[in-house]
Amino acid sequence: MGGNSGGGGVSRNTLGNLRNLEEKAKQALDPNRKNVFISFAYEDLDEVNLLRGQAKNDRLDLEFNDRSVQEPYESERADYIRSRLADRIKQASTTVVYLTDDAVSSRWVKWEVEKSLELGKRVIATHSKRGAPQVVPDWITKNNIKIVAWNRLADEL
Repeated sequence: MGGNSGGGGVSRNTLGNLRNLEEKAKQALDPNRKNVFISFAYEDLDEVNLLRGQAKNDRLDLEFNDRSVQEPYESERADYIRSRLADRIKQASTTVVYLTDDAVSSRWVKWEVEKSLELGKRVIATHSKRGAPQVVPDWITKNNIKIVAWNRLADEL
């Protein structure tokens, strides 16, 4: 017959789920955990997913936070998207810019960096092993944003 007998008890499966949720909540509230916003061009999503994998590395206590934006910068939903992105940036301690040629030309990435700086967030740029883009944008250089290779990012955070 199995399952809940209707006597108001809680199944073992539910208790396991509750314990799992409790553990996740404790981890999320850990004051030593760093919440990092990733700014990147949508075209770089596959590479950024590799970067996100670093958050799962046991020696790093990072939580990467981002929203992939495919909409044009001046779309009808742009104001709403900017509002949601600003909320995510506010929650982060640091913004990491994944710097590629696509990111350099992205108005969203530029806006996210400028918003991060406006909110007093630390901003670091990183690039893949292949290297930084051929042209580093002035919104990186004028703000003295440090650029580090991907494999050195953990040392900077």
